[in-house]
Amino acid sequence: MRKIVVERLEHLPVYRQKVEIVERKGIGHPDYICDALAERVSLALCREYLERYGRIFHFNIDKGLLVAGRVERRFGGGRVIRPMEFILGDRATLEVGGERIDVEGLAIETSRAWIRENLRGVDPSRDIGFRVLLSPASEELVSIFKKEGPLGANDTSAGVGYAPLTITEAVVLNVERYLNSQGFKKRYPFTGEDVKVMGMRREGTLSLTIAMPLLARYVESEDDYFAKKSEVEEDIRAFLKDPLQGVDLKRVKGEPMKRIEAHLNTLDERGKGLDGVYLSLLGTSAEDADSGQVGRGNRVNGITSLNRPMSTEAAAGKNPVSHVGKIYNILSHRLAEEIFEKVGGMDEVYVWLLSQIGTPIDSPSVVSVQVVGGRPVKESEIMEVVDARLSRIEEFCEELIEGRHPVC
Repeated sequence: MRKIVVERLEHLPVYRQKVEIVERKGIGHPDYICDALAERVSLALCREYLERYGRIFHFNIDKGLLVAGRVERRFGGGRVIRPMEFILGDRATLEVGGERIDVEGLAIETSRAWIRENLRGVDPSRDIGFRVLLSPASEELVSIFKKEGPLGANDTSAGVGYAPLTITEAVVLNVERYLNSQGFKKRYPFTGEDVKVMGMRREGTLSLTIAMPLLARYVESEDDYFAKKSEVEEDIRAFLKDPLQGVDLKRVKGEPMKRIEAHLNTLDERGKGLDGVYLSLLGTSAEDADSGQVGRGNRVNGITSLNRPMSTEAAAGKNPVSHVGKIYNILSHRLAEEIFEKVGGMDEVYVWLLSQIGTPIDSPSVVSVQVVGGRPVKESEIMEVVDARLSRIEEFCEELIEGRHPVC
């Protein structure tokens, strides 16, 4: 019997609290880049193991650092003085049956491919260097991968997820995705990908602070910068008239906003030239201003919501078949969504999953389901949803291997 505990919490749901704070780091943010590269390498290594040997071996590639470079910017362009450097490390199975696996080469080429696909201003062969520091996997943890059926957890760890999103959370997430969408970049090619959105709702007013650099090669002068910034601000204001466009409203809870205001690049100051504008040569602050680290980006549902409980685990780069730091953190959100949709009648639901190292991942030490608000619900209905999902955990791991559940 699985250990499932259901309880009702007596507190205000987040969407009814007076203050709510939510952050989203976009695809060009140094922390997002680290998470994305580690995860892409993880998925590529899974494919390599499966194609060559028919199974996944032990690895964890969840330690990564993007070291800021150095550039010289001017209106109209600039130059790279010292390239950025991405350092990736931890453990991997580097040899099988005496056959060496070029994990380093795979990691570098995979990382370069992601950069080419997502960062228009970065040349991955010139503007960034790579260092891969992977040691052989530990023998004790390797033994976990020799078992049949659901593998044993390779760590004692906890994951937590929740549903549904609040309107604030959905808006913050949607605004960043809009600003980094292909359509937006086609209309405003002078905007960089290093977008950060911080949302603060105070009762019915949502204030968004947005950082997004303009690319130096497109900006001729200080006046040109502020003219282009005004174009973008006008577009953002138009988008915020319907900020949930494309969002499944059945998965969002909250009262309509009375007012939404946006503030773009608030450090800007006319009359200071280059010192008073947010210009970027490559589109990411990692070019010279800010380093990044795996695990410091968004939580696995794409945002960091400070009113919610959250795990400190870095899901990106962890193996998807036994590392609960990835599996349970993503699964807890999927479970919360299923409970909210299938059982219904509640304002919020939180799901906590705790593992014990070596214990099969389909048998957590405990599953804690916390229900907030709404009508009384039958515990048995919630337990059925949890039990059914855990019984299919190998299918869920297959989905993780295929990259069907983004982690950043």
